Amino acid sequence: MLGLFEKTHNAVQRTRDSWFGKVTRLFERAKVSDALWEELEELLISADVGVTTAGKLITLVRERTRKEGLNDPLQLRTALKQEMVRMLNIRPAPLAGYQGPLVIMVVGVNGSGKTTSIAKLARHYKGEGKSVLLAAGDTFRAAAVEQLQAWGRRVGVEVVAHQPGGDPGAVVFDALQAALSRKTGVVIVDTAGRLHTKFNLMEELKKMKRVASRAGATVLEVILVLDATTGQNGLTQAKYFTETVELTGIFLSKLDGTAKGGVVLAICDQLNLPLLFIGTGEGVDDIAPFDPEAFVDALFIPEEGVQPRDSAQTGTKT
Repeated sequence: MLGLFEKTHNAVQRTRDSWFGKVTRLFERAKVSDALWEELEELLISADVGVTTAGKLITLVRERTRKEGLNDPLQLRTALKQEMVRMLNIRPAPLAGYQGPLVIMVVGVNGSGKTTSIAKLARHYKGEGKSVLLAAGDTFRAAAVEQLQAWGRRVGVEVVAHQPGGDPGAVVFDALQAALSRKTGVVIVDTAGRLHTKFNLMEELKKMKRVASRAGATVLEVILVLDATTGQNGLTQAKYFTETVELTGIFLSKLDGTAKGGVVLAICDQLNLPLLFIGTGEGVDDIAPFDPEAFVDALFIPEEGVQPRDSAQTGTKT
């Protein structure tokens, strides 16, 4: 079983090889110059960090260079890593001490990998020793219920479902009642994949959230599954979902399938939402809790299987 760092290292291989490998080579130069700053910013933008976030990172590191008298490119590399960790280190709201099941509504557009991510979450929480129940709240898409039930059988969790075309709110209510009676630890609610521009479907999400609150959910997470391969376009999706249902975190799927994993920085910087999990492959066990230090170290370490050599420690941990 791979550890968190190894999973993260493998997931960002394409990004590391194509863009951050070039960033690392920049710091092998003998001196700091204007050309180095310009090339660094261009590489960050190319890795889908985005113009705004890349500019902010460059400004932060240059300011530290001036204040701390840094003149060695390797010192700049350490400063860059530290600023990246700070940017990514958005803490989720604490969940300790709650009563009743943890309810997680999983939202996202069609094709984002939402259902597979739900199965990964179920396996993750089962691995922590928690009991898990799935709610088939996607009653609109043909075969969505059957797909979730197939994943439920695969990971060994029960699925509460109604007939296709039924009321998603009723599914949520029944799932919560079942969870409360069985003292289930985690309820994960599937929702219909929807375009963020479809008003009626977004309103349905609000209704499902209200039903969950009334049905006894004392803690309600709303996690958006974002496809990492969509890059900056995913930010627009996230902004609309946040306005509709107040997202509490992000699950970044398909990170292993893109060379532009720098979008992670843009997500945290521009949305101010915690990135909770990353998809590290196609298998049901290919999930890792997001760790800012492991992520940044993995971007800068080319060798397979090595452990972090220089720390991007900032004094905080997620």
